[in-house]
Amino acid sequence: MRDTNEMEVIFDSCSSNERFARVAVASFLTQLNPTVEEVSDVKTAVSEAVTNSIIHGYDQEIHKITVKCRIEQNRFAVTVKDTGKGIEDVAQAMMPMYTTRPELDRSGMGFSFMEAFMDKVEVESAPGEGTTVRMEKTIGKGRNLWTTQSL
Repeated sequence: MRDTNEMEVIFDSCSSNERFARVAVASFLTQLNPTVEEVSDVKTAVSEAVTNSIIHGYDQEIHKITVKCRIEQNRFAVTVKDTGKGIEDVAQAMMPMYTTRPELDRSGMGFSFMEAFMDKVEVESAPGEGTTVRMEKTIGKGRNLWTTQSL
């Protein structure tokens, strides 16, 4: 078996494709034999990143979103990229409850959820150029330890 594997999907930034992104990423992740909780965590983080691209990056106009996944041993990495309007102050945008679209009743917790469900979250953005969100999660943390100790 190879130690690495990658996939990439590009799709329109319409809200119906948020579900597609979740399922595509979850399907790719299954080769690591994740728990239901690990799949749920990754799907939630991907959903938040894709939704941010649709609502904030593109102001709900139709453009392209790219999702790339990489598996290296038991490490899962996913990147969500748009070429939308970008974020002027990434640190401020990542603060809990911060939102640029309060009229949409958004909670401002997207980045907080990503950070809660993934081991690592990095955001790169430039106004007028778009945003790239990179996230990582180790799959199977603790499972081997318990099995070894019980033998």
